[in-house]
Amino acid sequence: MKNAIHYNVSTLSELDIYLFKQGSHTKLYEKFGSHKMKLKNKNGVHFCVWAPNAQSVSVRGDFNNYEVDAHPLQLREDDSGLWEGFIEGVEEGLTYKYHIVSKFHNIVHEKSDPFAFYSEKPSKSASRVWGLDNYKWEDEAWISERYKVNAHDAPVSVYEMHLGSWKRKVEEDNRYLTYRELAVELVDYLKQMNYTHVEFMPLTEYPFFGSWGYQVVGYFSATARFGEPEDLMYLVDVLHQNGIGVIMDWVPSHFAVDMHGLINFDGTALYEHEDPRQGFHPEWGSIIFNYGRNEVKSFLISSAMFWLDKYHIDGIRVDAVASMLHLDYERKEGEWIPNEHGGNENLEAVAFLRKLNESVYAEFPDIMMIAEESTAWPMVTRPTSIGGLGFGFKWNMGWMHDTLKYMSYDPIHRQHHHHQLTFSLWYAFDEHFMLPLSHDEVVHMKGSLINKMPGDDNQKFANLRAMYAYMMAHPGKKLLFMGGDIAQYAEWNFEKSLDWHLLENPRHAKLQKMVSDLNLIYREERALHQYDEKQIGFEWIDNGDYQHNCISFMRKSDDAQETIYVICNLADQTRESYKIGVPFEGEYEEIFNSQSAYYEGWNIGNTGSLKTQREHMHGREYSLTLTLPPLGVLYLKRKV
Repeated sequence: MKNAIHYNVSTLSELDIYLFKQGSHTKLYEKFGSHKMKLKNKNGVHFCVWAPNAQSVSVRGDFNNYEVDAHPLQLREDDSGLWEGFIEGVEEGLTYKYHIVSKFHNIVHEKSDPFAFYSEKPSKSASRVWGLDNYKWEDEAWISERYKVNAHDAPVSVYEMHLGSWKRKVEEDNRYLTYRELAVELVDYLKQMNYTHVEFMPLTEYPFFGSWGYQVVGYFSATARFGEPEDLMYLVDVLHQNGIGVIMDWVPSHFAVDMHGLINFDGTALYEHEDPRQGFHPEWGSIIFNYGRNEVKSFLISSAMFWLDKYHIDGIRVDAVASMLHLDYERKEGEWIPNEHGGNENLEAVAFLRKLNESVYAEFPDIMMIAEESTAWPMVTRPTSIGGLGFGFKWNMGWMHDTLKYMSYDPIHRQHHHHQLTFSLWYAFDEHFMLPLSHDEVVHMKGSLINKMPGDDNQKFANLRAMYAYMMAHPGKKLLFMGGDIAQYAEWNFEKSLDWHLLENPRHAKLQKMVSDLNLIYREERALHQYDEKQIGFEWIDNGDYQHNCISFMRKSDDAQETIYVICNLADQTRESYKIGVPFEGEYEEIFNSQSAYYEGWNIGNTGSLKTQREHMHGREYSLTLTLPPLGVLYLKRKV
């Protein structure tokens, strides 16, 4: 019989079931979902889905004209809640859904496969039978060496981007670029700009384009909007072959309410909490995972592992960690349930995050796990063995908020807000930080980065150049959202291309060139990155000159000759004969000036060699006398 179904056929061992129920299975994608296999010389597909509260489960698809009862699955005889079956003749690319009838109230759902590797292009929602083993990777050299570029002492400069709005083909109905097209245009751009990594906003399948990918339904499915799974593999492969690391946003904090997804999967709150005080996210209108359920932990850890394993992703940025850690996140009194100790900490989420990081780092010790964590939760990037969460890096949201707020003030008022410029250095080494100027800062009427700057157009550009130069010299890895490096005036719009035409204007083009040069300086000067997370890599020269809106500091490597001296004048006045103390006698030179005419700046600064005077200054034996450009940042280095 065509498309006959066979039972008592399983790809799961007793160990698989045990680990799944213990919350310790890290590769469920090898066993769950749909997998092509051969049985008695018959090609077909083995299906496996978790639905412990279902009365019946059947597979509807192209191969049976979506008939409800043609291919029922069988419930395993153990207590795993798994339904399985092998269907003959099912071929790659065919679509399917699970028809689930619940034990409760005869609720009937048509569900996409939670473990599908590929799906129909939204707004359609069926899963596709798809294998991932046909692509031949050519990034062995990168993989063998990536521990160097992902290390805490490496330069990490990340370009964050949304694939659907980076560039559009306006002449072709405003369509976005495919994965394959991006493998040409994006790679060229990243190399031109000297970024070390690119971070993709979520590419896990999602129904609503306006969610930017943060409302997920397919945790193992690369979105079909830009091509097939192999096309995304090709994009990652080409990036690797060109020396660029790939980070992907991943969302274990909440999932979409769309009924073909995980919500109420078998007629019960299977992946989520039943009580809305625990299971519904009021800020995003989405559903919160039940981190106390072992099977859910296995599902999520397997998802993270999947992207590292099958797509060779170099890092995962975990979205909205703060919302996971705090039971009262964005909730009023009475809208949340305290933990067993009466506190607001989500102890189950804490345990899950620790297990997640332990699991992925055990398998892939050379990758990056990055937390978007906006509170002062302690030890986010410390080992789990000493009570930390075990992440590799944490976004420094405090630095971002303080810096953008400080830069928004008219320079005449900045002296009253000097602490917002310096405060981040008091805690800069408490965690392994990344400094983010992300998509969240240029949407929802917040204004673009250039339009957050005060003054006329000349002053806006000068302020933005100075902020980028300060950011690059500040301890911590760097992240800049697309559009920021061309000084886009408009807020980010996910439905249209960046305003690349702005580069016809020299101001925008030269600011872009400055960002490229800063990335290169950051990569080449060890003092700017070797000790990003250690106090020994930073030393104040003067942090107290608030009256002049000036700060100065040193960035240091393990070689004193490599020290970079950073002086920021964030007033709109030139400072003539400005003195700073330095530790060594000799000649110094200006290696970077954000107000250089080369960057369409005001061409004020220091040319030639600068010689020290034996004059005690700032607790040091020697001093330099400088001209500080207004709204400018200088990098100096001692000649050897």
